[in-house]
Amino acid sequence: QVQLVESGGGLVQPGGSLRLSCAASGTIFSTYILGWYRRAPGKQRELVASISGSSTKYADSVKGRFTISKDNTKNTVYLFMNSLKPEDTAVYYCRVVPPGSLGYWGQGTQVTVSS
Repeated sequence: QVQLVESGGGLVQPGGSLRLSCAASGTIFSTYILGWYRRAPGKQRELVASISGSSTKYADSVKGRFTISKDNTKNTVYLFMNSLKPEDTAVYYCRVVPPGSLGYWGQGTQVTVSS
């Protein structure tokens, strides 16, 4: 069982930056798939970024602006978000998927981009 706690969300102006953190209660191994998802109002949840080992993937809408990374010593996954746009407004969730598992979700953190 892995428990995830996200933090770092908030209100930011367009063009601003935020760093989201997702702290896991257990050890995150390199074989785990780690991801950040978001759900905007009235829309389905979508994958924003994922990392497995040293391989990363990003949604086209965030490429060049967002960066996913992990700190194995702290069992924490980060999402660095730059050049934020109003359309990035959503609840952001982290997910950790051990091999052979459906994975675990965090409770979500709200990001609002507005002037």
